[in-house]
Amino acid sequence: MGRKNYLFVGSQTGGKSAAIAYTLIETAKLNGVDPQAWLAETLARIPDHKINRIDELLPWNAR
Repeated sequence: MGRKNYLFVGSQTGGKSAAIAYTLIETAKLNGVDPQAWLAETLARIPDHKINRIDELLPWNAR
């Protein structure tokens, strides 16, 4: 994104959250997955998904 954008995250915790979000979005892009569609599907699947199968939700395993 850019260094100037990081000035507006609000706090250190906000910066960490932003870094996680940027990482997930860029990882989806690198794997040829639409980030918005993948994120919407993943957030919808989380409540019913087993914790020991969390790797199935990662972008490179997108359906």
